[in-house]
Amino acid sequence: MYMMLQIFMAAKLDAMSKMWLSLIGIGLMVVAALIITFARTKTKGWIRVVLTLFAIVLLIYGLISGLISIL
Repeated sequence: MYMMLQIFMAAKLDAMSKMWLSLIGIGLMVVAALIITFARTKTKGWIRVVLTLFAIVLLIYGLISGLISIL
């Protein structure tokens, strides 16, 4: 997260850095979707809650990465 904030503060990213940052964001969102799917179909109880919370954190980091790459 700290690294993403440093990149955001620089605000002058070249095209390749924006591309990699957007791909990281997309990848995090895909992993989060897979974790949510696994948690809802195969797990129960507190493991489901932990996996869901972890996926939400990944979604937030993916969102931040995507927003930074747009700017």
